Amino acid sequence: MMRHFLDLAPAGPDGLRAILDEAHRRKRLRAGWPKGQVDADAPLAGHVLGMIFEKPSTRTRFSFDMAIRQLGGSSIVSSAGEMQLGRGETIADTARVLSRMVDALMLRTSSHAKLDQLAEFATIPVINGLTDLTHPCQVLADIMTFEERAGRPVEGSTWGYVGDGNNMTNSLIEAASLLKFDLRVGVPHGMDPDAGIMATACARGGCIGLYHTPEEAMVGADVVVTDTWVSMGQKDSEAKMAACRPFQVNDALMARANRGAIFLHCLPAHRGDEVTDSVMDGPQSAIWDEAENRLHVQKAILLWCLDKIG
Repeated sequence: MMRHFLDLAPAGPDGLRAILDEAHRRKRLRAGWPKGQVDADAPLAGHVLGMIFEKPSTRTRFSFDMAIRQLGGSSIVSSAGEMQLGRGETIADTARVLSRMVDALMLRTSSHAKLDQLAEFATIPVINGLTDLTHPCQVLADIMTFEERAGRPVEGSTWGYVGDGNNMTNSLIEAASLLKFDLRVGVPHGMDPDAGIMATACARGGCIGLYHTPEEAMVGADVVVTDTWVSMGQKDSEAKMAACRPFQVNDALMARANRGAIFLHCLPAHRGDEVTDSVMDGPQSAIWDEAENRLHVQKAILLWCLDKIG
């Protein structure tokens, strides 16, 4: 069966653990190496990753590009506007053509349905680089970062998310139910995460609390996570910003989490809105490790999709 990476659940707990363990292993093996040096085993030599961007990107673009290079392969990068997709060619036809030219595809887009359709018609693995519904690659990087800092697996830890109930929240909910950590989500009224994802996670036995104050989300938190209040493509609403302001991660809110809790943000951050400079640049912040770990996780995802691990 084709190994797409559209969301976390299809990989299952064993697949996710295989990806995380491989990411940790390959990062350790490269310590001190030049970034452009190919991994010693070059497991994807001769492979080509195609990347399609319908949304701007820094971390996703650079991490996937470096990931395939470090694994010994190469990449072709295009925006949808540079392709016939921008002139009306169907997703299905694009999938059929590119499946004959590259070994895997990564799509960063708004519509999750578009991602699903690409995977339906592709005969090669398709990877979710971000949709408006979920952001699974980022959440695995977050988990990797916690495990590095804590020196233990994520299972049994407690995470507190505050802010808008968006694609990051949805993927954290999915991850918590699969990898068995507790998640406390604090969002303003009317900004709840996706109800279907929440229901599926709870049915799976996930320990997920939904609250409408930031303080409740911090109880027992080993990790504090936030994201931008206005996602890419959304209009900046003063009403939404006002509703989110009490959910800002600042020193006072961090003090409500466990002593030694780490702070994560997928970036880019709007400093002074969802998080203060003192937290972003403070001793509990792990955001730069988190950003780097996108690279190591992407490498492991590519290897999993191409049936090299797990």
